[in-house]
Amino acid sequence: MSIANSIGTGASVLDQYARDDSREVQGGELGKDQFLTLLVTQLNNQDPLSPQENGEFIAQLAQFSTVEGIGTLNSSMEALLSGYQSSQALQASSLVGRKVIVPTDKAMVDTTEGLKGQLALPQSSTNVYVNVLDDKGSLVTRINLGAQDTGMHDFVWDGTDGSGNIMPPGRYKFEAQATIDGENKQLATLLPANVDSVSLGNGAGGQMTLNVAGLGSINLSDVYSISQ
Repeated sequence: MSIANSIGTGASVLDQYARDDSREVQGGELGKDQFLTLLVTQLNNQDPLSPQENGEFIAQLAQFSTVEGIGTLNSSMEALLSGYQSSQALQASSLVGRKVIVPTDKAMVDTTEGLKGQLALPQSSTNVYVNVLDDKGSLVTRINLGAQDTGMHDFVWDGTDGSGNIMPPGRYKFEAQATIDGENKQLATLLPANVDSVSLGNGAGGQMTLNVAGLGSINLSDVYSISQ
């Protein structure tokens, strides 16, 4: 036998062990149909003199049930997610044009109507006040609240400066401060904002975000309350 013939014969023998990619399950996963086919084939080709033990058969059926259950669970979760997204869309449409109360120190103010906000006082103070500044950082007026106990407190700005002149509408900053233990402390404020539009799935974790006037985009989870 020639060397060429020997090589050809060896190659033909090795060919039977070559990998057949056409038999691979696409995606590298064994689906429930393939699993059931393998199980039936195994039962049809088992040794009659040494049949498969009942325990092994039950175990494989349990595996098949698990695969089927996972598939059903995935379908249920997809349906639940779809329903949640639809609910978000309906909720979003109802928020456009309304006011939300958010933790911020800036707000777009229609000075003909004024503004009502809130501040959080961590402990009692003998002197609580709110400085109102225009968009350039200049002091417009100061709202004095006097002595206040711990908790949330409302404050109102009527849209005028310290001389009683009506200010132009626009964006204003509200710096709430209090004298605590002899020191001036900055306080957190909650202010109203108009919702101009809503974006679905753009926020952290894919949650809904609100596009509010003067503040840009905020997550729905940051909204303290919703007003008329």
